[in-house]
Amino acid sequence: MKVKRPTKAQRLSSTTINTLPQTIIENILCLLPIQEAARTSILSREWRNHAVKKLKLAFNHHMFSYKLPLCAFSMHQLTDLDLRHVDIDHQPIFSGFGSLRSLRLFYVKISTKALLHLLSNCPSLKRFSLGFIDCKDCTIVELFECLPVIEHLTIYGEPLVLDSVPNELPTSLIHLKYLCFNELYFGEDHGLIFLLILVKCSPNLEKIELDIAEGIGDDNGTWFGILEKYSDVRLEHLKELEIHYFSNLKHEMKLVTVILARSPKLKKVIIHSLVEKDEESDMLKILLQAPRASPVEIVVRSMID
Repeated sequence: MKVKRPTKAQRLSSTTINTLPQTIIENILCLLPIQEAARTSILSREWRNHAVKKLKLAFNHHMFSYKLPLCAFSMHQLTDLDLRHVDIDHQPIFSGFGSLRSLRLFYVKISTKALLHLLSNCPSLKRFSLGFIDCKDCTIVELFECLPVIEHLTIYGEPLVLDSVPNELPTSLIHLKYLCFNELYFGEDHGLIFLLILVKCSPNLEKIELDIAEGIGDDNGTWFGILEKYSDVRLEHLKELEIHYFSNLKHEMKLVTVILARSPKLKKVIIHSLVEKDEESDMLKILLQAPRASPVEIVVRSMID
């Protein structure tokens, strides 16, 4: 029986699909529902590899109206998982995401048991972002025991139990190089303690980025006592410090000067300021005169229009 040769249009279509740039394929997959994205694997081997290994699962349903389907946990070769506005109301029963390198959880409703089960089955996780999750009984110790090789950590808000912060973590986060606290409220003492404990247990940190939440008064004298208590904390490898929404309050200045004095490899400090121009120059003068463990460039950028 004679085999029918593909037409020129069919050959051209196949060639076009197979030669699309990797970024284009990944962008297409990101815009598709999970079921449709999975179906693209029949197009070619190239598409199958991307659908299985590079697929970024992003659910953006508001008010926890979308329950994460169990089929999401069958994609064992995922490298990048982004979950937003989803409800994980069951404990995932799966052997793990052995290839997962990056995980983001925002506005996710999940039990502590399910969260810890998910994290403990991602042994290669390098980047983790966590924010505004409905999981208030998860402790710091429980969370970081599941992140032994984390390198890049971003935390939004206060997703954890912070009223019983330990003096230090049972395990050292030796791989952590980037730490970002976004919208963390430092008005309560445990916010600062949380930061200092993470810094203390992360000896190889290279960059710290802080987004100071509003509502912090200038009368929080306990900050000074906390900083003194953790006077043994040093940042031996810190190269850059960046702070957003800096109001030039006493305890904010104290935090910066402490970091300046304890960071022998610090090269740059960037402060995004909420103060007026005339006050900015005085603030910069104080910082430049503060004791420093290394020569460092200090940059002040106004956030006032």
